[in-house]
Amino acid sequence: MENTTIRFSRKDSAKFFKTLNQRVNDYFKENKLKKTGNWRLHLKTVIMFALFLTPYFLILTLGLPNWANLLLTIVMGIGMAGVGMNVMHDGNHGAYSNKKWVNKIMGSSIYILAGNVYNWQVQHNVLHHTYTNIHEHDEDMEAGRILRFSKHAEWKKHHKFQHFYSIFLYGLLTFNWAVTTDFQQMYRYMKRKLAYGKLPNPVINWSTLVITKMLYLTIWIIIPLIFIDIVWWKVLLGFFIMHYVAGVILSVVFQLAHIVDEAETPLPDESGNMKNTWAIHQLFTTVNFGTKNRIVNWFTGGLNHQVEHHIFPNISHIHYTKISKIVKQTAKEFNLPYNEYKTTRKAIISHFKHLKELGKQPSLQY
Repeated sequence: MENTTIRFSRKDSAKFFKTLNQRVNDYFKENKLKKTGNWRLHLKTVIMFALFLTPYFLILTLGLPNWANLLLTIVMGIGMAGVGMNVMHDGNHGAYSNKKWVNKIMGSSIYILAGNVYNWQVQHNVLHHTYTNIHEHDEDMEAGRILRFSKHAEWKKHHKFQHFYSIFLYGLLTFNWAVTTDFQQMYRYMKRKLAYGKLPNPVINWSTLVITKMLYLTIWIIIPLIFIDIVWWKVLLGFFIMHYVAGVILSVVFQLAHIVDEAETPLPDESGNMKNTWAIHQLFTTVNFGTKNRIVNWFTGGLNHQVEHHIFPNISHIHYTKISKIVKQTAKEFNLPYNEYKTTRKAIISHFKHLKELGKQPSLQY
């Protein structure tokens, strides 16, 4: 199926997206607001980078005891996830600023998070945002044979335990970026000639990947080994803990928006045609959670407002709380779903219940 060309329906007789888009544009015009970030995002950027990098410099310079270094690596993991969700994410969507060079710099923060701009933009902006929750097209739904995120994926016996072991694997997300995933993705995407915009020069693209990986390992492994009077395995352990904390946070936030009971996983027909238009498809495949919780709203970079983000990915997350009222009302008027869990706790419970259901032998499901 992955070679099938997907075509979304163009039939929206009620003109849902046209109406919604007009109302959202009117909101920004009437309030004289830019759709990109403002001082609130800039302040958050400083805080997130401080959470991420300050512990690193404290570990390098203060000669702290092991227990203190351990706590600081956990804080670094939290900051790492925060930079990814709030700064890198908006930057690579072109939503951080109305200046392209600022977006490029903020998007490039992914290099100190262990990722790669080209790979991330293809996987996230192109494949995930275009083919949301479509099996074998949205790579965010793919987890090899270890986890089963879709009822359309092949079932294995060990999947019946995935609601128990999945959380332990989630922590490996960014660690895998650093070690193997980026190289595998770049090979695959370049071979398929995929790009978010202009296809980059292969030599430049591969050189960028290798150089940034070398710089990354120098910053997080080599420099600590040189400056800290500590055995090498403790440096590697701290590096792993930082990644593991960030990986759990980032993975769970994503799963709560897409791998839950409320999010559908529709398939195209034999000709590759989808039932709904792209915008309406987003309503069926995305879910909000904990949108009334100010801490969740602030820390997740609006990724708990997944409905708004998927329909308006080029609008900064700092505006999602306001425009969510418009999206919800418009969806209701057009008799379309607006999926949301009132609390993060309910979304977490739904996710693991959904994993348990997907782990059942297909003949016993649903």
